Amino acid sequence: MDNLFSVATIFGILGMAVRLAMPYLYAGLGELLDQCAGCFNLGTEGIMMMGAFTAFYVVYRTENLLLGILSAAVVGLLMGLIMSVISVTLKAAQGISGIGLSMFGVGLSSLLFKTLLDGTVLSVNGFRSVRIPVLGDIPYIGDAFFNHNPMVYVAYVLIPICSIFLYKTTLGLKIRSVGQNPQAADTLGVSVDKIRYLCICLGSIMAGIAGSTFSIANINMFQEKMTNGTGYIAVALVYFSGWKPKGVLFGALLFSFVNALQLRMQVLGINIPSDIAMMMPYILTIVTLIFVKSRDAPAALAKPYERSEN
Repeated sequence: MDNLFSVATIFGILGMAVRLAMPYLYAGLGELLDQCAGCFNLGTEGIMMMGAFTAFYVVYRTENLLLGILSAAVVGLLMGLIMSVISVTLKAAQGISGIGLSMFGVGLSSLLFKTLLDGTVLSVNGFRSVRIPVLGDIPYIGDAFFNHNPMVYVAYVLIPICSIFLYKTTLGLKIRSVGQNPQAADTLGVSVDKIRYLCICLGSIMAGIAGSTFSIANINMFQEKMTNGTGYIAVALVYFSGWKPKGVLFGALLFSFVNALQLRMQVLGINIPSDIAMMMPYILTIVTLIFVKSRDAPAALAKPYERSEN
């Protein structure tokens, strides 16, 4: 137990948490855009799995990492369009349609894996760590916070970008107005359906990229169900965040820290059943949702919009 509280171990856990927060941030910010516009996308898990496989397969065949990220984004966009048609145009229940899309994505990624790669677990050369000059040389702190692959840095830069987009731009105002009062937004000439299509597609692109971080920026291989429920935790993160980008950041770091802690505990051989250790992030998710207030939720969240003819 003493090893767990050594300076090197603590900063090692922090560094792992910073890296493990990466997919939570991409998927969580994408889901935040969805929900701010009044949409609820439980298909995030399936989109992430398709993004993970597509990015891996493209990189495996081409050895081009940027092409892998782009392909994951395109797959996310296509699945976002499917979700948009179902939930916005056809007015289907968003929760049920999202679960269906998630099952579709998980199943299709497994089928493609077995068909195109014979179910063989392979590895690729993913994104390499880039040490930030000067900051990366600080003892302990440098390795923990300033020695990660580029996709990690981009994920954290997206936090202020998303805040500025939602709260300092006209389009961000339209998105939030559609989520709060679509009838009033429609009266002022804002196309509710177009805004929701835009947000679902952007959120799905982010989810696809989140999936790609597993297969080409973190583990650098593809396995069936490798996202392991991250998509669902990303949805919970938005509730935990109070529908604020900085809240998504805090929640992502909290969940990733718990995940990093249980991984390090297993490595150190601390006497705790591995199943209980693996349950820790999901137990935290449930406990968090019990105590989080939903008063800041967009008023029209998950409610299909029917335009009045009167």
